[in-house]
Amino acid sequence: MEKIIDRQTLLLRLSGELDMNTSEQLRQIIDSDIERRGIRTVILNFANVQFIDSSGLGMILGRYKKLMSLGGKLKITNVPPHIYKIMELSGLPKIIRFYPDEISAREDGRKGNAQ
Repeated sequence: MEKIIDRQTLLLRLSGELDMNTSEQLRQIIDSDIERRGIRTVILNFANVQFIDSSGLGMILGRYKKLMSLGGKLKITNVPPHIYKIMELSGLPKIIRFYPDEISAREDGRKGNAQ
């Protein structure tokens, strides 16, 4: 996993599996940065994720709810087709914004902040 923080945005480039063994650690990383660094936008890049299970989906949904309660956003990018199918079955694309790449996700946030 690669972690990049830019102002109030946390970008995580995930890899491997997002399952019962890894979801709790990822939840702790995200929650810690939300609380300690004032993160309000989390971008999860799934380009190198091979597998996700229900605990991974639950972790994503929990972070979405936490950020929404703080006026923040969760964005998901670069989702491989086999992972997207699982997310689609769970209903995530109906509530969370998906982007084709990191640039699109970042630019969407900048447009919303333009004055």
